[in-house]
Amino acid sequence: MKRRVLFVCTANSARSLMAEALLKHLAGDRFEVASAGTEPARPHPLALQVLQESGIPVDDLHSKQLTTLEDQHWDYVITLCEKAANECGTLCQPAQQIAWDFPDPVPGNRHVNFAQTLKELRERIGLFALVHQKETGLKPLEYNPVTVFRALGDALRLATLLLIREQKKLCVYELTTALAASQPKVSRHLSSLKEAGLLDTERQGQWIFYDLHPQLPPWVRRVLDETSASHPRLIEQETRRLHGMSDRPVVRVV
Repeated sequence: MKRRVLFVCTANSARSLMAEALLKHLAGDRFEVASAGTEPARPHPLALQVLQESGIPVDDLHSKQLTTLEDQHWDYVITLCEKAANECGTLCQPAQQIAWDFPDPVPGNRHVNFAQTLKELRERIGLFALVHQKETGLKPLEYNPVTVFRALGDALRLATLLLIREQKKLCVYELTTALAASQPKVSRHLSSLKEAGLLDTERQGQWIFYDLHPQLPPWVRRVLDETSASHPRLIEQETRRLHGMSDRPVVRVV
C-alpha cells in the first residue's frame, strides 16, 4: 500500500507544489502525494518553469485549500514554513507531522532563487524517500511483463527508450527535439517510463539525463535489442534530428 504524503505551506504556489511534483517524480510508485496551502494562491510561473526545465511534469499541479484535504487520511504531513507548521499542529491527525523550513523564493521573484529551492527540496525529498524505503524494507521494483509491455505499447515511449538505449543518456531538451514533441508531453511519457522502472535519472548541473535503469532485467534488454535490430529504421528520423542539434548538453562521464 502506498503511503500518503501531504505537503503544506502558506500559499501553495511554490515550495509545496514543487515538493509535490518532486516526490511524484522521484517515487510516485511508492507514495500518493498532494499539496495544499493555508492561504492558497495561484501557482507561481517560475516554480512551474524550473520544474519543467528539470524534466518534471507540471500538468496536474494546481493550488489547493488545506481545508479541502485535512479530513482525508495522511501518513505524513510535511510543512514547509513556520506559519504552516503552527497552523497544522492540530490538523490531519493522526498523521506524522514533519516540519521543514525552506526560504520562500516568491518575494525575490528571481529564477535563481526558485532553482535553488528546487535543488534543496530534491535533496531533502530524495533522502526522505530513501529513509522510508529502508524503514519499510521495500524490495526493488518487480518487472511485471504486463506493465513493461504496456509502457512499450506507445509509439513515443518506445521511440524514447530506443533512443536512450542507443545514445546511453539523453535529457528532455534533446528528446523534445528528436521526437518533435512538446516538453510537457515528453516529460509525461518519461515519468511513465520511470514509474515502470525502465528509466533512471542523473543530474549534471542544470540538466537531468535519463538512461536505462541499471537493474533492468536481461529479458527487457533483449526485447529492446531485438526490436532495434529488427527495425533499424524505426528511430531513423529521430536520430537524424538529434545529430542535427548544434547545442546538445555535454554528458560528463563519471
